[in-house]
Amino acid sequence: MIDFSPMQNGETTYIEYAKRENIGVAELRALSDESVDYLLSLLEGLHDADVVFDPEDPEADDPFAVAGEEAIGWSFAHLIAHVTASSEEGAALSSLLARGVPASERPRYETPWRDIKTAAQARQRLEESRRMRNAYLETWPDQPLLNVKRQLSERFIARFGEMNAPAAFLFGLSHEVGHYAQIAEVKRQALAARAEA
Repeated sequence: MIDFSPMQNGETTYIEYAKRENIGVAELRALSDESVDYLLSLLEGLHDADVVFDPEDPEADDPFAVAGEEAIGWSFAHLIAHVTASSEEGAALSSLLARGVPASERPRYETPWRDIKTAAQARQRLEESRRMRNAYLETWPDQPLLNVKRQLSERFIARFGEMNAPAAFLFGLSHEVGHYAQIAEVKRQALAARAEA
């Protein structure tokens, strides 16, 4: 997986990176598939109870959570629902932008995390997300309109730069990759709790 830290730290923008590395549909598909494959590898060895295990997370702070859940640790299922939603949002935006639609709304839907109760359901969600992301890439025209940008706040642009089609896809994927360590830690805690039981 590529190192997203230069974009996240403001050393370069997602647009500049995509242009410099000549990232198009094939590269985005490969990066997305690599991420889904990695998340599936983290799922290996987990039982159904591990997927819904409530981890300890002293840094949990979600101001957008349902009242009373702002400081809960996120289960493996919760994290899979969250990261796949972000990657799908980026893919959906990339489709719009590549076809000349300067998207202003957020085309985001997050699977309710409590609906993911088994390892099989987590696997299904990941494979479904892979299919959806790749389908959005199939909607890109042969000559994508890379000069079309999202309508974003000045604050967002100052932090991350403007977003065209490849940048929007990469931005969603970078959010997913940013949760890798957290997901691995939740798996560690779940397996440790099972071993102690």
